[in-house]
Amino acid sequence: MNPPTNRRADGATQEELALEYLLALGYRLVKKNFQFGKVGEIDLVMRDGETYVFVEVKARRSHGFGTPEDAVTMGKRRQIRKVAEGFIHINKMSDYEARFDVVAIDYATGKEGKPEIRHHKDAF
Repeated sequence: MNPPTNRRADGATQEELALEYLLALGYRLVKKNFQFGKVGEIDLVMRDGETYVFVEVKARRSHGFGTPEDAVTMGKRRQIRKVAEGFIHINKMSDYEARFDVVAIDYATGKEGKPEIRHHKDAF
């Protein structure tokens, strides 16, 4: 029997992996875990040059329920867009470029215990 996992702690670990990956690409961190009321949360808000990037991080240890990318459903995309609109409103942003990226952390396709990281720019 597998020990119970702390999903919040595991999620934070996966988000940290994604953050390190994006920082190595030259992105700059703006905000981690931006919460917009009861609408939801965006894992990472980054800057890629002048562009704001709203990043959803998904991880999978097996493909029993699909790949990490499969978890970013149409409903999840709508929720992320609404939270991004909240971020823009709260920060009184009027002139900006933005996009939505997905970082997939896939242990099922990784090697030697390390996950494969797939970065989907402008994913939706």
